[in-house]
Amino acid sequence: LKLPFSHDDQLTHCMRLRFQSLQQKNLRPQDGEKLLQPNEQVYRVDFIRQHNLRFLRWDIQLDSPGKVTVTGTSQHWTPDLTHLMNRQLLEPVGIFWKKPGAEEVECNEADAQELGERVAELAQVRKVMYFLLAFTQDLEPAQLRASIVFKA
Repeated sequence: LKLPFSHDDQLTHCMRLRFQSLQQKNLRPQDGEKLLQPNEQVYRVDFIRQHNLRFLRWDIQLDSPGKVTVTGTSQHWTPDLTHLMNRQLLEPVGIFWKKPGAEEVECNEADAQELGERVAELAQVRKVMYFLLAFTQDLEPAQLRASIVFKA
């Protein structure tokens, strides 16, 4: 079962507005609030099946060299009512990178495995899961194709 990451334009935009609003009003974020950084985007995975999923692997493809950090959230998002808090960010994060001239994307396998297993656990209680993806080294969201693969 291969479930793709979908860019959530609306939620990304909503979180950017929150950041702009705080800046314009010269206000500070709430204690522990996670504000979306310029290199971060919100993605979602919709679980078409929720039970008896066993994490197999990440399928991350990068069209150019760079690094993407995948942070899962434990929040069941209602963006109009709640803000993302740092305590809602899952550990560990998945870090995937492609070196110049390389064909394959590399990762820290232990962390990626643990994150995948946490996602499989959370899938049992929710139909949608949200992720923050941070792009570095000139990597752009358009250069990413990402899925998470389970044995169903």
